[in-house]
Amino acid sequence: MQSYLAGRDMITTQEFTTDELNTIFEVAFDLKRKRALGESHALLRDKVLAMLFFFSSTRTRVSFEAGMAQLGGHAQFIDHRTTQISHGDTGKEIGEIIGRYCDGIAIRQCDWGIGNDYIRGVAKASRVPVLNMQCDYYHPFQGLADMLTVFERFGRDLRGKTINVSYAYASSYQKPMSAPQSLILLATRYGMNVRLTRPPEFKIMPDIEDQARDNARESGGSFEVLDDFDAGFSGADIVYPKSWGAMLTTTDEEESAEIGAQYTDWITDSRRMALANDHAIYMHCLPADRNIEVTDEVIDGPHSAVYDEAENRLHVQKAVMALTMR
Repeated sequence: MQSYLAGRDMITTQEFTTDELNTIFEVAFDLKRKRALGESHALLRDKVLAMLFFFSSTRTRVSFEAGMAQLGGHAQFIDHRTTQISHGDTGKEIGEIIGRYCDGIAIRQCDWGIGNDYIRGVAKASRVPVLNMQCDYYHPFQGLADMLTVFERFGRDLRGKTINVSYAYASSYQKPMSAPQSLILLATRYGMNVRLTRPPEFKIMPDIEDQARDNARESGGSFEVLDDFDAGFSGADIVYPKSWGAMLTTTDEEESAEIGAQYTDWITDSRRMALANDHAIYMHCLPADRNIEVTDEVIDGPHSAVYDEAENRLHVQKAVMALTMR
C-alpha cells in the first residue's frame, strides 16, 4: 500500500500508479466494512468539501454529501447558476478562493471541450485537492466504483476475465463518453480482456484508446474494438452497455440523436445476456433509459449488479477523500 496520497487531485486514474489505485481500493473495502458494522470512521472531522455542479446529479451529489458526513466533515452544494460563477468568477478565482475556504473542491463540468480544461484550471490555482465528479473526458469515481464491484464479484485477480464496454441506444439526451472511457482505462490496468463495442459514428477519443492499449500491454491483458453489438456480448464475464453521444462525429446534439436513431436495436435484453457467460453480470452507471437502453427483465434480473455498483460510489469516494483531504 502507498501510505501518502494527501493533497493529490483525482482528475483521472491514469495519473495514479497501480499501487496507489490498490491503496484506494483497500481503503474503500475497509470503509465499506466499517459502515456495515456501524463503526465510526470520522477521519475528516471539521473538514469541508465544496461541490461545484454545472450539471444536475442524483447519485453523485447524494453519495458525496453522505460520504463527507460519514467521515465527520461537511459538504457544500454549489450550483453555478445561483452563484457569481455564472456572472464572471473564473476557474482560477474558484481555485484560489474556495481553496482557501475549504479543504477540497469537487467539480462536475461535462461540457464537451470545456469540462476537463476547467477542472484542471481550478486545480492549478487551488491549494487543496480537486476531485473530478465527472467531466467531458473522465468519470474517475464511477470507474473506481465499477472496478470495486467487479473485484467483489470476481476476486482481485482479474486476468483472463472479459469485460465488454459497449455503446447502447438511448433517447433521453446525448450523454458524455467519460464513463466508458474511465472504465476501459481502469480495466486494462488489471489484466482484463477489454472490449470496446460501438458503431463507427460513436468512437471514443483516440488518445484514450492509445492509453488503454498501453495499459493492456503492461498488465498482460488485451484491448480490442468491435462494431458488432452481439459479438461484444459473446463469452463476456461483465457487460457494460450504455449510451454516449457521437461527439467525435458531430458536436450538434440533434444530429447526434439522429445518428443514434439508426441503432435502436442496440438494447440489452435477455437474448443478448444469453450470449454472455452464465455467470455474467450486467452493469450500468445509471440512470438507464429503461426498455430503450436495457429491458426491465435484465436491469431488474439476477445478472444485474447496478445497485451494488451505485452503492460502491459512496465507498470509493470516501476512500479518495480520506486519503487526499487529510
